[in-house]
Amino acid sequence: MAVYWCTEVLPLAITALLPVVLFPLFRIMESKDVCMQYLKDTNMLFMGGLMVAVAVEHWNLHKRIALRVLLIVGVRPALLMLGFMGVTAFLSMWISNTATTAMMVPIVQAVLEQLNNTAEQQQTTIPENEEKSTEKQTETQVVPNGHSFTIESDTEQHSRGAEERLKMCKGLTLCVCYAASIGGTATLTGTGPNLVLMGQMSQLFPDNPDIINFASWFGFAFPNMIIMLLLAWLWLQIVFLGLKKTWGCGMVKTEKEIAAYNVIKEEHRSLGPMTFGELSVLALFVLLVVLWFTRDPGFVDGWATGFFNAEKEFVTDATVAVFVAALLFVFPSKPPRLCFWRAQSFDTEPQQESGPTPTLLTWKVTQKKMPWSIILLLGGGFALAKGSEVSGLSKWLGDQMSPLQSIPPWAIAIVVCLMIATFTECTSNVATATLFLPILASMSQSIGINPLYVMIPCTLSASFAFMLPVATPPNAIVFSYGYLKVSDMSFVMAGVMETEEQARTRFQLELEFVQCLANPNYLNFLAQRGYLREKPFVNYLKYLLYWKEPEYAKFLKYPHCLHMLELLQYEHFRKELVNAQCAKFIDEQQILHWQHYSRKRTRLQQALAEQQQQQQPQAPSHGNTTSK
Repeated sequence: MAVYWCTEVLPLAITALLPVVLFPLFRIMESKDVCMQYLKDTNMLFMGGLMVAVAVEHWNLHKRIALRVLLIVGVRPALLMLGFMGVTAFLSMWISNTATTAMMVPIVQAVLEQLNNTAEQQQTTIPENEEKSTEKQTETQVVPNGHSFTIESDTEQHSRGAEERLKMCKGLTLCVCYAASIGGTATLTGTGPNLVLMGQMSQLFPDNPDIINFASWFGFAFPNMIIMLLLAWLWLQIVFLGLKKTWGCGMVKTEKEIAAYNVIKEEHRSLGPMTFGELSVLALFVLLVVLWFTRDPGFVDGWATGFFNAEKEFVTDATVAVFVAALLFVFPSKPPRLCFWRAQSFDTEPQQESGPTPTLLTWKVTQKKMPWSIILLLGGGFALAKGSEVSGLSKWLGDQMSPLQSIPPWAIAIVVCLMIATFTECTSNVATATLFLPILASMSQSIGINPLYVMIPCTLSASFAFMLPVATPPNAIVFSYGYLKVSDMSFVMAGVMETEEQARTRFQLELEFVQCLANPNYLNFLAQRGYLREKPFVNYLKYLLYWKEPEYAKFLKYPHCLHMLELLQYEHFRKELVNAQCAKFIDEQQILHWQHYSRKRTRLQQALAEQQQQQQPQAPSHGNTTSK
């Protein structure tokens, strides 16, 4: 199962069902005992919490919270990143990391587009006195395929500004996926490994006095989450933004910051006032959190201790979660018409007279948005742990690790955390926790230390998958927007920062390569050598699409290479390039694109010249206004 979970030759949920077949066949456990592991108290807690999260997502309440907090925090780069990370982490505490990231990244994208557009407008507005006193010089460079292109003397200045904007794009997108992974560790239902730990503790140590519940875990993990979030924010500031430029007392907002603030404000305004359904979901969500915290706080008796759990633990966190989830299917989504209480006092939409009012959550929405595979994956982990205990495998593994008694416990915890943090980059965090936690529990008993001393740090480490796009869904979502390369994620977490000279060299090499795409013979060469069939090379072509942005496209001597870059995104076009006769077709396409671009550029230059003449009618005629 470990190999199947790592390689994903079968879906994770199907692999989790294998104990139902294999344990009875190998006479390890009876079928009825195996099946009972798939719907334990922990699974019901996860199911109830997810239903509430689905309701929050269905009513778009998470987006309203996010935009409101961003308006309060502000749009200065440092505070903007902190605002995105804080909102993402808070939402990730209650709803899935994937849903949080999928909701936040489009907001980040809209803000970045506004920032880039405003910066581009500022760069194109050049003062006339600067134009008069500046003599542009050119430098000709030749690329390996025979093309030559001209770079003007202000290329270095413009490229530096473009690189800074690209760094900001990378930093703001990375902060979302990192905050989603970090924020999920704060609550018991925030991410799968936390529930795996709770279930394994209940199964392997059934006599423990409910030591891991919602309140106790929050008391430990929330301060840790805050520290990790601040450290991640500080590190991203150093790598991508720079602390010197993003902080300052009494700094006046720039035009691009004002434009970004207006984008967020417009997004929030488009949501309209809160509806009755949103208020109801928010009230039930607050009720759920309050009941979780006050059920058994630990330092005082909770409401469940005196009424239900005096003799046995009848009421658990799962009871509360399922109770509130059931209320979502009872309460209406629109206010009822009782006496003089009118629905229009809450909702601006007209009340439908025909048919019953839909509830806050319907089963159709639930079964569509619920991640059922995670529930099966949790059950498979519990079944695997129970089978290891019954067969004696857990005891044998613990005995094999008894020589570790000579190593200090803190050293063991560090080594195991590093091992799990590396392992979780290649496989699911839930699968990682499921595989390692039973082994660590047996090891702890053999060497005589508290199992929680190593199980809790390793549970947190399983959620910190930051270095690869495939490590966790939030990373993959952020990577799909095209701002990042795999090396960006790896370099950030490995502590390798790109120097200014390295960034300039990379920019120059990418500029040369993109312009090489204007040569049909070069494309045919790449196709015949098989480069266009390799997935990493295809992903690199997708990454290069950022050259279509105006702040990068202005450096290109052959703009029709962008047309070829767009065509190279299609698989059938890449296959056709193997044929040498395709070069004629490419030439025709390039000629058409170049003619269209030339006409468009000529009209743009004429319009700019007319605008300058209107603004400065007495400008001297000897001014050097040569354009690129």
